[in-house]
Amino acid sequence: MNELNQLINKLTPEIYRSLKRAIELGKWPDGRALSQEQRSLCLQAVIAYEHEHLPPEERTGYIAPRPHTHCASDQDVPDADVPLKWQ
Repeated sequence: MNELNQLINKLTPEIYRSLKRAIELGKWPDGRALSQEQRSLCLQAVIAYEHEHLPPEERTGYIAPRPHTHCASDQDVPDADVPLKWQ
């Protein structure tokens, strides 16, 4: 197990929230700015933590699928299974 995995296994919800807040603000709770490397590592830790502990719809970057609604213009859109033919 690498060091990042060991760290992620030790993260508590409080630490997760603190890391997420630091990423959002670009600084630590004491006001010091995050370096690019720190931001990158924090982001990796947050994403990994969310993957292990949160359902997909609560994770960073989640985009809900749009429900398909039928409208008149749907008839102009080819089915995904039909290959396009160039003319």
